[in-house]
Amino acid sequence: MNIAMLILRLGIGLTVAAHGAQKLFGLFEGHGITGTARFLESLGFRPGRPYAWLLGLAETLGGAGLALGLLTPLAAAAVAGVMVTAAVAVHIRQGFFAERGGFEYLLTLALASMAIAFAGPGRYSLDRALDWHLAGTSWGLAAVVIALVTAGLTLADRAAVERSRRMPDSGRPTRMAA
Repeated sequence: MNIAMLILRLGIGLTVAAHGAQKLFGLFEGHGITGTARFLESLGFRPGRPYAWLLGLAETLGGAGLALGLLTPLAAAAVAGVMVTAAVAVHIRQGFFAERGGFEYLLTLALASMAIAFAGPGRYSLDRALDWHLAGTSWGLAAVVIALVTAGLTLADRAAVERSRRMPDSGRPTRMAA
């Protein structure tokens, strides 16, 4: 079981961390912060630059944390929160299947991350080496709550920004013509 958990953590963690490195540093044919910020703004996440940093850091640090088995429930929550946000904001309208742009891949990463949060990182992890016992139902539930709350807050902020952009006066008082 410990080898299986190591393989799962490395596969998911390194994949997600690589996506984060694309966003933060432009590695692996990524667009870096500036390109990621523009993309996020096109999706309604404004201002795009802070969101690009948060997204890149969540993927890079969350992925690295999963791969290393370090602060595993928090790392899993970061990964799952990003995946849920992306699924709802971008992919859910395309349906389930990935070949049509659907959310199945993101759902798989989110669920696998949550499974790791519940099961714990296994023997071959930094959490275990540091004698940190961060596994079990309460840690898994905490990871689920953190992931869903962060995704919900991010999506709510996006919706609020979009609503304010659609208001004719953006909520500001107007001047009367003389």
